[in-house]
Amino acid sequence: MSTEDGVRIGLRERKKRETRAMLSWAAVRLTVERGFDRVRVEDIAEAAGVSPRTFNNYFSSKAEAIVARHLDRSLRGAEILRGRPASEPLWESIAYAARAQFEPPPETIARPATEPQQWIAGVRVMVAEPALQGEFLRAGALAEAEIAAAVAERTGTDVNRDLYPNLVAAAVTAAGNVAMQLWLRTDPPVEMQRLLTEALAQFAAGLPTP
Repeated sequence: MSTEDGVRIGLRERKKRETRAMLSWAAVRLTVERGFDRVRVEDIAEAAGVSPRTFNNYFSSKAEAIVARHLDRSLRGAEILRGRPASEPLWESIAYAARAQFEPPPETIARPATEPQQWIAGVRVMVAEPALQGEFLRAGALAEAEIAAAVAERTGTDVNRDLYPNLVAAAVTAAGNVAMQLWLRTDPPVEMQRLLTEALAQFAAGLPTP
C-alpha cells in the first residue's frame, strides 16, 4: 500500500469516526432535551447534518446511538491502558486511563452551554429509560472484556483462565458505575473524573474501612 493510499484510508476512517461521534452526540443531546420517546431517527440525522440512511449505516437504533458515546469512551480507556509504560504500577496506569478517557477526542463535539443541574437532570432521566438498559448492559460487557484483555496483557495472565484480569476489569466497571450514580445525585455536582479517580484509589488500596 502506498503512502497516498494510507493517507486516504486514514482520512476516511477519521471521517467515519467523526460522523459516528456527531450522530451519537446528537442522539444524547436531543434525548436529554426532549426525552427518549420524543426523539426520532430522522431528528438525530438532521441534527448531525446527515441523512437517515447514513444514520442506519452506523447504528441499528437510536438506543444504540445514545449508548455509543459511553461505549466508545470506555473502549478508549482500555486502549489508553494498553499504551501505558510496562514499568508503571498497574493501578496507576488504570487511574491514568480512567481520567484520560474523559478527555474528548478530536471528533467529539463539546456539550452546549447548558445549566449543569438541568443537564444532569436530563441525563438522569435518560439513563433510567428502560429502552436503553439493554444497550447499556451490552456496552458495559464489551468494555469490561476489553479492560480484562488489556490487564491480562499487562500482567501476563490468561483472560480465559485466570481470575485476576477479570476481577480487575469488574472492579473498574463497578468504580465507573458507582461514580456515575454519585455524579447524577450529588448536589452541587462533583466532577466525574474526580469521583472515578477516588473510587479506583480505594480499590487499589484494598477498600480499607473508612
